[in-house]
Amino acid sequence: MLTPHDRQDPGEQLPLGTDMPTGTRFIGRADGVSSGWHPGLEAPADADLDSCVACGLCLPHCPTYRLSGEETMSPRGRIAAMRAVSDGTATPDERFADLMDQCLACRACEDVCPSHVPFGRMMEAARVQIEPQRPAAARTVRRLGLQTLLPRKKLLWMAAAVQPFMRPFLPARIRAITPRPSPLFSRLPLMTEPPAGVTVRGTVAVLSGCVQDRWFRSVNLATIRVLAANGWRVSVPRKQSCCGALPAHNGRPDLGRTLAEHNAEVFAGSDHVIVNAAGCAAHLSEHPGGPAVREVMAFLQDEGLHEGVTFTALGGDAPFRVAYHDACHALRVLKIHDEPRALLRRIPGLEVVAIRDGDRCCGAAGLYNITQPELSGSLRRQKAEAVRDTGATTIASANPGCTMQLIAGLRDLGVRATVVHPIELLDRALVVP
Repeated sequence: MLTPHDRQDPGEQLPLGTDMPTGTRFIGRADGVSSGWHPGLEAPADADLDSCVACGLCLPHCPTYRLSGEETMSPRGRIAAMRAVSDGTATPDERFADLMDQCLACRACEDVCPSHVPFGRMMEAARVQIEPQRPAAARTVRRLGLQTLLPRKKLLWMAAAVQPFMRPFLPARIRAITPRPSPLFSRLPLMTEPPAGVTVRGTVAVLSGCVQDRWFRSVNLATIRVLAANGWRVSVPRKQSCCGALPAHNGRPDLGRTLAEHNAEVFAGSDHVIVNAAGCAAHLSEHPGGPAVREVMAFLQDEGLHEGVTFTALGGDAPFRVAYHDACHALRVLKIHDEPRALLRRIPGLEVVAIRDGDRCCGAAGLYNITQPELSGSLRRQKAEAVRDTGATTIASANPGCTMQLIAGLRDLGVRATVVHPIELLDRALVVP
């Protein structure tokens, strides 16, 4: 960098910002200082950290900042903590781990960021760094759940089988959100053909999911029926596995990539890969090695319904009010908002009502409602109160984690309401040609 003493001509005009005191820098670590990240582990990239200009536009949109009012609980504060570690002035210690764990990773900040800071990517990398800091028991539990249980359907089946017996011994916060498992001794059909007389438009493969199929199989069955009625031959490959979203969001992006790549191999040859869980669809859509996926409601709206498909009213002659809950990853990553509402409005008499602060996270956020029960509980209550105030007794939710959170929140308020996937409403109203 040129200094005034380096000038050959005293009248020479230097570019703006180059005539600075020795040692001054805008961003980045000082000369001779090493990064504080654990070597050999993924970490937030310097280029990503440098993209944040600390404008603060994200703060009012961050649910944890709104709850706490603390800068450290905001995206800007968390990026400052990451930058301090990157610059070598801090380490990924227990306090750093708390700041990262308390983030929902809802990515509401990304929607309003003028610099397009990839906060979700940075948070996933930061959580890789804090895994070695966790107590041995916590690491063991997370490894068993994320690496051993979720990717293996037989083990997941066993967990569902013993759930009724283990339920009394589970922590109250887990009992509150865990639904009854799907029937243990049934499976999704391997191949489903369109009804007789319906022209075949192509073959789609359905990601059945781990949590979705084991605890919400009715959603998968409804997905298959609606797709078939609209002319799609539907396959459910047996060798598919967990999509990898939960490991990726919780310190194991390597496992998330491995599972996404496995599913890409399994689904090779299908015209489209259909996903009915927003979190799964978002995760796979962001991994180049994963399968190219389509969220089911957006797919049906974009591709169009079969010309012979009609719907019958669900509420008889009375209006049928449905409050639509937007999953964070559907809004922020998949950019889905209007498509499911447009489809639901095709059902005669169905009115889609808005939820107050509908774009705010419900607090489910993968494992967040288990690992951060107080913060999650506050967000759950806020969301449940907003849903209650709509007056609707049916709530549409396209993500299993959100569905469990909403059911628990409404139950806590004593509200009698049904939470269903929007594809289930289409299935109930469907009149097969």
